[in-house]
Amino acid sequence: MLSPLVMGTLLLFLLGAAAGLLLQKLPALANRLNSGFALLGSLSGLVAAIQIFAQGAPVDGQLWLLGSVHLDMLAALILLVISTVGVAVALYSFAYIREYQGKGDVAIGALMNLFLFAMVGMVLADNALGFLLCYELVTLTTYWLVKTNPEAAKQSRLYLVMNHIGMALVLVAFWLLCRESGSLEFAALREHHLAGALASLVFLLSFCGFGLRAGFVPLHGWLPVAEPVAPSHISALMSGVMVKLGLFGILRVSIDFLGASQLWWGYMVLIFGACSAVLGVLFALAEHDLKRLLAYHTVENIGIILMGMGIGMIGIANQQPALVVLGLLGALYHLLNHAIFKSLLFMGTGSVMFRLHTRDMDKMGGLAKLMPWTALAFLIGAMAISALPPLNGFVSEWFIYQALLSMTKLGTSVVAPLAVVMLAVTGAMAVMCFVKVYGICFCGAPRSEKASQAREVPNAMVAGTLLLAAVCLVLGLGAPWIAPFVSGYGQALVSSHLMGQMSVATGATLLPLDSSQAILSPPIIAITLLGLFLIPLLVVAIFKGPKLGRRHAGTPWACGYAYEERMSLTSGGVTHTLRQLCAPLYRKQPQLDLATALHGVSASPSAAGWLLHGLVLVLFILMAVGV
Repeated sequence: MLSPLVMGTLLLFLLGAAAGLLLQKLPALANRLNSGFALLGSLSGLVAAIQIFAQGAPVDGQLWLLGSVHLDMLAALILLVISTVGVAVALYSFAYIREYQGKGDVAIGALMNLFLFAMVGMVLADNALGFLLCYELVTLTTYWLVKTNPEAAKQSRLYLVMNHIGMALVLVAFWLLCRESGSLEFAALREHHLAGALASLVFLLSFCGFGLRAGFVPLHGWLPVAEPVAPSHISALMSGVMVKLGLFGILRVSIDFLGASQLWWGYMVLIFGACSAVLGVLFALAEHDLKRLLAYHTVENIGIILMGMGIGMIGIANQQPALVVLGLLGALYHLLNHAIFKSLLFMGTGSVMFRLHTRDMDKMGGLAKLMPWTALAFLIGAMAISALPPLNGFVSEWFIYQALLSMTKLGTSVVAPLAVVMLAVTGAMAVMCFVKVYGICFCGAPRSEKASQAREVPNAMVAGTLLLAAVCLVLGLGAPWIAPFVSGYGQALVSSHLMGQMSVATGATLLPLDSSQAILSPPIIAITLLGLFLIPLLVVAIFKGPKLGRRHAGTPWACGYAYEERMSLTSGGVTHTLRQLCAPLYRKQPQLDLATALHGVSASPSAAGWLLHGLVLVLFILMAVGV
């Protein structure tokens, strides 16, 4: 039976949306109810997802809003992602919404609840109509959330155009699937596997259609323009959660419905992922707008997840269970991890903007002393996204490395060794980028008057960011106990090929199915790193003598010259050499972005909007009637 918690989750989000619509004349009360219902709904979804993982078996049911509902391990993981980030965002919004007081604050809260409802509904739906209606509702709610910024008309139109193109491609793919199976139910699609050219056509349509939602290169154009102008807690939901729905759609169609039967599908996903990872971090390095920089890092991390997905699909096509489990474990664990640390970073950026009202890193500086809790949470997020041990980003990327190395040992392709190199380059540049970000924004002297007058944000915002920072630590240190649950989806796919369960953890140690290949223990790494930090302090404390030397405070030494503020290192100065070396790639950046070709279409709101809305509506009707 379907858990009452699942139904309660959807109902609470709808109540939150209704409160915002009905209480517009009482904005203070409406805002509290919006955030409160979002918090309760997210908590309900979190408990429901944990229940599914605990029982280890899918759950089916019926909901009058969605029709048939199916919660397997994949759907439970995405529900866990939505709910965990939703809890933190709801807490954060209690105070952050003041930034939009009198500027659509009640509408933002109502749309946030509707956005959460649509994402949960899409994950739960087990029929084409419910799935696609929720998919479209996600697009429309985020369009209006981006448009709440009066200066974001162009960005919101580009987002709408690109995502409706994706929706049209997805609709065609589902029409082909449903026509062949004779049913709109996903259960029928799973039983009726397509083959040959028609299966490849459906894969390509869904890969490109859902790819426009996921935002990998060259389908990423809306990400660096729409996410930065949205409210920061909505940016967290968009980058941390919404883009994962595109990956969820690719997995549903390519593996669940089509069985990943063609080998070249997996290689295609792997290659697109590797290129997206490298180009995403390279474009991020050139940015001085903090939110645009984070948006490009979404492109990078979506690429890393795609690499794991591609390996898993190659394993399915080649009937190699180890690649399936390792690839999908790395992909899904990084999907979860990225949702947490990217949402944390966007909320941390929102906290900075709450005080400074700028996204320009060169107008920040010295914030670690003035906003210590925000700085601590942001530092944990920066270390996690840079894949530094023992945090969660390191664990999931380690699994993807191990999957690539396992694939390399087979010696069947040159793609895996090249992908290892590209992943290593991506990791190195990510560390460089976040050294720049944290150093420029939080260290040194304030670079503007507003930065010098900053103070810590309200407690609700601090609580939201610290909650996600704590989850980063839990997902890193607790990986030996969490990873086996995340690997459940891959295990279920290959259970028919195995005599027993494949182990990815033993005690406090992680292993890539084979302990002779590699082992990793995040708790031991954490203890070792803590010891390396504490032992020197202990030695100094014992042998420091009667007293330490006096510390002097003053202006930095500037080689005998009077110190001037323009001597400080800027965000552009940190990456100047790299940008010079990679100048040809930066010049070709517009050609690597589909949004460039759609610039003229998105500039005409009436023509583009009516045409795409009409096309999507016609395709909906054709699919429903045709099946």
